[in-house]
Amino acid sequence: MKHILILLVLFLAAPFLYACGGAAAPAASKDGIGVTVQTDGGAFTNISPQELKTMLAHKDFQFINTHIPYEGEIEPTDAFVPYDALDENLGKLPADKNAKIVLYCRSDRMSTLAAKELVKKGYTNLYNLAGGMVAWESAGFPLVVKK
Repeated sequence: MKHILILLVLFLAAPFLYACGGAAAPAASKDGIGVTVQTDGGAFTNISPQELKTMLAHKDFQFINTHIPYEGEIEPTDAFVPYDALDENLGKLPADKNAKIVLYCRSDRMSTLAAKELVKKGYTNLYNLAGGMVAWESAGFPLVVKK
């Protein structure tokens, strides 16, 4: 009788357990680095501080700080483009919308907003430092402050 009761409970609970199951695993990016984030008009890739460190060793991208006001930077930053002034600063971005661009800010809020906006503008090869400079420092990597 005890076994039947357990089976009955499991049978009745199965639909609820299935419906409440975990979300699908994040999709790996096309190049195996980071996690793809889908947004209106396309996608960008979130990368970890460790992945960025590896990418910087063989830098083949434009590296852009989107944080305002200035609170430091990760070497070797190529440009400072305020997340809320992208239109006014498009000249600081590659003309080729397929060029690789890595964005970052202090916490990743501003760079995520910038990535979403750049995707809408047709950029296709965007990376965002997940956790921003806070995560970078927490991983033991240095920030530079030039004032």
